[in-house]
Amino acid sequence: MDWPHAPVHRLQEGGAYIVTCGTYRREHFFRGPDRLSVVRDNLLRLASEFDWKLQAWVVFSNHYHFVALSPASGRSLPDFLGRLHMQTAKALNDLDGESGRKIWFQYWDTLLTFEKSYLARLNYVHNNPVKHGLVHVATDYPWCSALWFDRKAERSFYRTVMALKTDRLNVRDDFQPASWT
Repeated sequence: MDWPHAPVHRLQEGGAYIVTCGTYRREHFFRGPDRLSVVRDNLLRLASEFDWKLQAWVVFSNHYHFVALSPASGRSLPDFLGRLHMQTAKALNDLDGESGRKIWFQYWDTLLTFEKSYLARLNYVHNNPVKHGLVHVATDYPWCSALWFDRKAERSFYRTVMALKTDRLNVRDDFQPASWT
């Protein structure tokens, strides 16, 4: 039986996952370029260490999203995120002269089993800074994979992803990020 007060994590299967995590009480702990970079840099490094292949990612002052391909199964996700949250919380608490302050809250993950759903979520994550009103063009937001995707993806694949509608997707994203400048 699932626990009714926490997100359910069914990570037996390998595949593409979308993950969202918010800060404790939606606090804007990571406001400012240096703090956003702490999360971004640790996310990129740890994803590689845990063999999660990031396909799209974005970091804000009070939450993040990513789409990634898991290793053989998704079972390493809790360890991956546990290390990410521990290391970023420690770095932030060190910056603020705090000790043991709770930074992260819960994360939500979804195994993406349909190609169109996967592609639409790539679009959603890449364009999330625009959705939240932080920039007019996603490639202008430095804590997002949109610029990388624009430069590295095959043009036909890029056009396919960016043409998909995202307004009816069910992605947990009821956060209001602070300005990043």
